[in-house]
Amino acid sequence: MFNSDKDCLKNNFNEKFLNNQTISYLVKIIQDNPDNVVKIFISLKINKATSVFKFLDFPIKKKIIEGISSFKIMELMNQLSVDDRVSFLENIPKNSLKDLIKYLKPEEKRRTLVALGYPENSVGRLMIPYYLAVRDTWSVQEVLDYIRKEGKNSDAIEIIYIVNQKGKLVDDIKIREFLLVDTDTKVAELMDGQYTAALSVTDTEEEANKIFSSMNNRVSLPVIDDQKILLGIVTIDDILWVLNENYRTNIQKLGGMEALNQSYLNVPLFKLIKKRAGWLILLFIGEMFTTTVMQYFSSVIEKAVVLALFIPLVVSSGGNSGSQAASLIIQAMALGEVKMKDWWMVMRREIICGGLLGSILGLTGFIRIFTWHKINFFNYGPHFLLVGLTVFFSLIGVVLWGTFSGSMLPFLIKKFKGDPAASSAPFVATLVDVIGLIIYFSMSCILLRGTLI
Repeated sequence: MFNSDKDCLKNNFNEKFLNNQTISYLVKIIQDNPDNVVKIFISLKINKATSVFKFLDFPIKKKIIEGISSFKIMELMNQLSVDDRVSFLENIPKNSLKDLIKYLKPEEKRRTLVALGYPENSVGRLMIPYYLAVRDTWSVQEVLDYIRKEGKNSDAIEIIYIVNQKGKLVDDIKIREFLLVDTDTKVAELMDGQYTAALSVTDTEEEANKIFSSMNNRVSLPVIDDQKILLGIVTIDDILWVLNENYRTNIQKLGGMEALNQSYLNVPLFKLIKKRAGWLILLFIGEMFTTTVMQYFSSVIEKAVVLALFIPLVVSSGGNSGSQAASLIIQAMALGEVKMKDWWMVMRREIICGGLLGSILGLTGFIRIFTWHKINFFNYGPHFLLVGLTVFFSLIGVVLWGTFSGSMLPFLIKKFKGDPAASSAPFVATLVDVIGLIIYFSMSCILLRGTLI
C-alpha cells in the first residue's frame, strides 16, 4: 500500500480523516489544496486513491504522477481500470508514455496498448516502450554513463539505438563498440548511418517472427512508427512467448475445440465442457449425414452385407489422409512456407500424393481380401475378387478426396479471413466420412451390379 504521511496536512486533514471521506469530498479537498496534492494523495488507501484519481483534472493527475515514488506509480497504474488508465495516458507525451507503461504488469500492458489503438496481434501490443537510445552528438563517456544509470530499467542492453532530435531512429550500435574505443570518441564516428532491421508498430506477430528468424544472435529489434519514430523494442522472449501461445492454441483447435487460453488444470470444469461442446455438437451434426448416406444405400448393404465389413477401413483411411494434409498445410502457412497464391501448386501435389497413397492402401486392402479368402480365414463369397477391386478403387477415391479437401480447406478458410487452424482434423474427418461413404457405395454399385447387387 502507499506509505502514509503521518503529519497533519493543511486544515488538519490527516490520514484517518481523509480515508473516511467520500470520493467527491476528497476531490474537492485536493482541488482546494494545490500545494498539498501529493501529500493528500499518498495518505489515501489504494482503492480510494484509484477512485479519486479518475475524477481529477489532467494537470493535477500529472502533478501527482511526477510527485510520487516509482513504487506508488506502479501500484496506481496497475490498479486503474483500462479506460481510466488510457484516458490519462493518451494525453501524455510519447517520451513520458513509454516511461509510465513500463510500470504495468504484462497483462495490463497488453490491455492498455490494445486500448491505445494498436491492432490485434500486432507488434505494438508486444513492444516494451523502454529502451536505451542516445544522440549522435554524445561522447562514448556520456553513453556509458547513461547506460549505467538507465540500463537497469531496460530489458535488453546489447544494442544502443541512435535517434535524432526528433526521436527518429537513425542507427543501432552494439554495446561492445562503445567499450572498445576511447571514451572521448563521438557517437557519430561509430555510426554507419543505417540500422540492421526494424519492426513497424503495425507489423503482425508472424512478420516479427520471420524477421527474427532471418537474423543471427539478435535478441531484440526496435519498433518504429510510419515516421520512423522509435517507440520501443520487441525481444526474442516476447516472440517465443507468442509462438508458444499460438502453438498451444492451434493444437487445441486442431483437436476440434475452442482454445482454452490457460492451463488445462486451471480451467473450470463448466468452462472446459463449454469450450468442447460447441465443436462436438457441430461434428455430431455433420456425422448425421453419414447416417443419411447409409440409409440411402441400405438396400445395397442388405444385398451385399460383406460391404459393411469394410466401411470403417475405407472411411477412416480418408479421414486420416485428410487430417495429414490439413496439418501439413496449416503448419506450412504458419511458418510462411505456403501462401495463398500457392494453392494451385499445393492442390496438384496433393492430388498426386492422394492418388499414389490411395493406390498403396487400395493394393494393401485387395491383397488382404485375396489372402484371407484363399487361406480360408474368411469366406468373402464367389465374387471376392470384385469385392477386393471395390475396396481397391474406393480407397483410391476416398484417400484422394481426403488429401484434396484437407489441403484446400485451410486456403478456403483463410480466403474468408478465418483462422486456418479452425479447419481442424475432426472437421476434415467428418467431411471425408460423408463423401467417403458416397464414393464407396457408388463404386460398389458400379462394380458389383449384376452380381452381389
